[in-house]
Amino acid sequence: MARNDEQESAEKSGRIAQIKQTYRMARRSDRWIGWITLGILLGVIALAVVVGLLLGPLWLWIVVGLPIALLAAAIVFGRRAERAAYSQIEGQPGAAAAALGTLRRGWDVTPMVGANRHQDVVHRAVGRPGIVLIGEGTSANRVANLLAQEKKRHSRVAPEMPVVEITVGREEGQVPLPQLTRKLGKLPKNIRPAEVTELRARLRALSIQPIGVPKGPLPKGARLPKGTQLPGR
Repeated sequence: MARNDEQESAEKSGRIAQIKQTYRMARRSDRWIGWITLGILLGVIALAVVVGLLLGPLWLWIVVGLPIALLAAAIVFGRRAERAAYSQIEGQPGAAAAALGTLRRGWDVTPMVGANRHQDVVHRAVGRPGIVLIGEGTSANRVANLLAQEKKRHSRVAPEMPVVEITVGREEGQVPLPQLTRKLGKLPKNIRPAEVTELRARLRALSIQPIGVPKGPLPKGARLPKGTQLPGR
């Protein structure tokens, strides 16, 4: 019993520490996040009190309003923190890989399946829509060429599977980083779950083939595919 209490206490402390860390991170680019979250919390509670005074009983409306207030504050805090996190990494190498790491269950993500010497990279996400290739870099033309190369390479392994190309950025025809996971979630479901499993197995062979690695430091948060050879090794 004592061990369970200690475990619950440790988990609670961990959650509180995580919330504090998220708040400090988000406040760097959203200085109003704390006040807005607090305003939502107090506003919903105040509304519950007003309704309770008018309709009664007051205690019932407070009991009902408190969890709703906490939920509303948590939703607002989470969305603003997510927006702040994206604003801090957008435009940096590897930002798309970090965003893809937040995809929900059902997706298999492989960072850096393709790259060039200019540090333009292509990441791969496999799910019900098929093969989704996500390119990011400083030149739209270079990224488009790199995506075309990777599409051809993947089509040789799975010619009957749909391949979707996405370029991350703020230019016309590109997908802004904060909208990337939402974009993938809205793609049509073209293949069955069993076909997704088979596709993942077939693409493993492709993943172990050496690819070119961009010169310079590895993008933060990215991992090299198995079998990738670094220059000078």
